[in-house]
Amino acid sequence: MGGIADTEEWKALEGAAYDLRSKSAIDLFKDDPGRAQDFSIGAAGVFLDYSKNKISTEARAGLIALAERADVAGAIRRMVAGERINATENRAVLHVALRDFANRSYELDGENMSQAVKAERGRMVKFADAYARDELLGFTGEPLDTVVNIGIGGSDLGPRMVVEALKPYWIEGRRAFFVSNVDGRDLGDALDRIDPARTLFVIASKTFTTQETMTNAASARAWFLANGGTEKDVAKHFVALSTNEMAVREFGIDPENMFRFWDWVGGRFSLWSVIGLSIALQAGSATFERLLRGAHAMDEHFRTAPLAENLPVLLALVGVWNRNFLGLGAHAILPYDQRLASLPAYLQQAEMESNGKSVSMDGAPADAATAPVIFGEPGTNGQHAFYQLLHQGTDVCSADFIAAAKTDGPLGDHHEKLLANFVAQQEALMVGREFQEVWRELERLDYPANEIKRLAPHKVFKGDRPSSAILVERLTPEALGAIIAMYEHKIFVQGVIWGINSFDQWGVELGKTLAKAVLPEIASEGGEPPAAVDTHDPSTNGLINRINAMRSAPQGKDETP
Repeated sequence: MGGIADTEEWKALEGAAYDLRSKSAIDLFKDDPGRAQDFSIGAAGVFLDYSKNKISTEARAGLIALAERADVAGAIRRMVAGERINATENRAVLHVALRDFANRSYELDGENMSQAVKAERGRMVKFADAYARDELLGFTGEPLDTVVNIGIGGSDLGPRMVVEALKPYWIEGRRAFFVSNVDGRDLGDALDRIDPARTLFVIASKTFTTQETMTNAASARAWFLANGGTEKDVAKHFVALSTNEMAVREFGIDPENMFRFWDWVGGRFSLWSVIGLSIALQAGSATFERLLRGAHAMDEHFRTAPLAENLPVLLALVGVWNRNFLGLGAHAILPYDQRLASLPAYLQQAEMESNGKSVSMDGAPADAATAPVIFGEPGTNGQHAFYQLLHQGTDVCSADFIAAAKTDGPLGDHHEKLLANFVAQQEALMVGREFQEVWRELERLDYPANEIKRLAPHKVFKGDRPSSAILVERLTPEALGAIIAMYEHKIFVQGVIWGINSFDQWGVELGKTLAKAVLPEIASEGGEPPAAVDTHDPSTNGLINRINAMRSAPQGKDETP
């Protein structure tokens, strides 16, 4: 049985891509004066303009046909119905239930998930509201005012990104720190800046066994006990976001301060659950609800809009077009908003962990290229970093430019200049600059002919480099929720078309397993050098032995103590 790349629809799209080889996006605008309007769509307060992508009306129709062939509409229905579409782990995928305000019933294994979600969110809101009212007291009787979220992956990237993005909504006098890396400097930097008597540690781990998270949690606990706290006080200063009550109890956390979620909540889709506790603590429970409602609005559109009028579906199909039919292997996320500085990293995990797969749902090799490499930085910083490659590099990358028309922090004409760059960079990527135009410009500047001949090739921009614009009026909690949900659904749709499971992540397991075997072979710093390691491949053996030699050597005079 053939895969998606063997279908008539796929072959037709290959033909459409071939037909466009001699045309540019500018040519498509010349052919269709209404293209900008025809290739744009709005939903849930988010506007998408994908007209600068090199995609024709015929190609778009072919992509819709491909989505129909892959039964995207059916896949959406199965997901929101709670079917176990995460087949390799036999799990449902119901993050939409975490932000559903339409009073739908989500039944799973005889349990009404809607009621369970509301009950757990209610507990979380009650706790966050008590924190906001200074009712959570530390071991000295002073109110807690600082949160340290300890997690990794989705338990860190999502809450961290949202908290940063919602800075205008922070509760006055509250601070939030995020620790994820097992490198002790990450935790140490946070501990240096906090008061143990006023700090709440939020330990975010579904299993409460994740090595990095539990290593950091144990060190935070030891630091707390060494700085005035007692074993009894741990219950006041530590809460758990987990499913493993026994391990939580053993750690010393009061089960009343354990907030539950379920195995159908994937890590990279979990910020809507109790994993978002740090969001509610820093920005308030009402702001957290507004975030959920924004996502819900995008969910409602995604559920109900026809494929040809469905914003996340169209965004996904543009990505499939660029990846599979134009052969673009990298995609940039470029938020022109400093509050969204962590969005590229968040979406890097969301997309590359979800769709970075080479095996289809039936266990056969994927028959088409899957997720591109995701990278990015906020504008305008990225313009002075990697945009050189975007404009003139030998590899063509696609890009999403994201901006808010209005800002909550007006300062002179900063936002106008930001928006001017947001618009101009997309225009420059598409229109480029031809050799003749460069030559004429240098002539106007009175460059001598020999200098023009030398410089002109370096100032040529080929153009025809695809980008999409994503615009909201203002970066409100609702707008942020809608943007995140849009990308979640985009990722899901692409996974359906590629025939892969977007909700497992087996690729992260092998390195973690091998790290456990290597750990006892790493020498203690300053200790006796151990016997040479010879249980791995020659390169790995050599690397471990060199590390151990360095760690066992006496500290040099110039080394930082």
